Amino acid sequence: MRNFLRLLWMALLLITVALVSALLTMRIALHAREVKVPDLHARTPAEARRLAEQDGLTAQVDRQYYSAAVPEGRIISQTPAAGSIVRRGWNLRFAVSLGPQRVTIPHVVGQSQRAAGITLQQRGLDIAVSEVDVPGATAGQVLAQDPPANATDVAAPKVNLLVASDAAPNAYVMPSFLGRPLGSVALAIKSAGFTLGKVTTADQAASTTSPTAVAAPGQTPQPTPVPPASAPATPNASSPAAIIVGQQPLPGQRILAGAEIRFLVR
Repeated sequence: MRNFLRLLWMALLLITVALVSALLTMRIALHAREVKVPDLHARTPAEARRLAEQDGLTAQVDRQYYSAAVPEGRIISQTPAAGSIVRRGWNLRFAVSLGPQRVTIPHVVGQSQRAAGITLQQRGLDIAVSEVDVPGATAGQVLAQDPPANATDVAAPKVNLLVASDAAPNAYVMPSFLGRPLGSVALAIKSAGFTLGKVTTADQAASTTSPTAVAAPGQTPQPTPVPPASAPATPNASSPAAIIVGQQPLPGQRILAGAEIRFLVR
């Protein structure tokens, strides 16, 4: 029994030593893969890439800015900051100086987006476009710009344009009118800007074949007897007291403003 306990103790001791050794090895390996980020400030992009490669890192230009303090072609800022600890293979990003601002920002408000883009690109300026729906504005017309025309002390060679967008037609989800009186429904859809189409009775529809499906809530759509728009309505079909038993478009379908809605009544 004593020998067994001794062997068990020795086995536990060996396992503990192995675990500690493994943890130390992993810690050393991780630290061996970590490097300090070099200082790239005021260096050229080529010098920055060379320094980064020496430490197993990569580097690339992220942005460009005007600067009266940093000469053109030299690095203004970097990410991560110099002295940071990162793993090998990390990608360093840096911003390069364009020197003092020498480009005059043109006035493009009121022009079309295409014309404004050509003008700005000819001056070496980048463009960012945002669209907004403005009633009465011409689609594609530049409504505002930033920086404004002839601005000085511009930070970046980039002009933001606010452009009028095309007004998209209003779309709605078709509600269910099943089981409601035709009179109140007709008033509701007309006041909402829709068109009341042909109204047909169930008796007339029984003799007309149409592939359109109409379903009450919770039921599987079946071939509906709503006739084509050209089919004549019966004299009693437009009675305000008639109950709606079918409709086209179907409940849940998307429809545009002013769309025609047809009903099957009984």
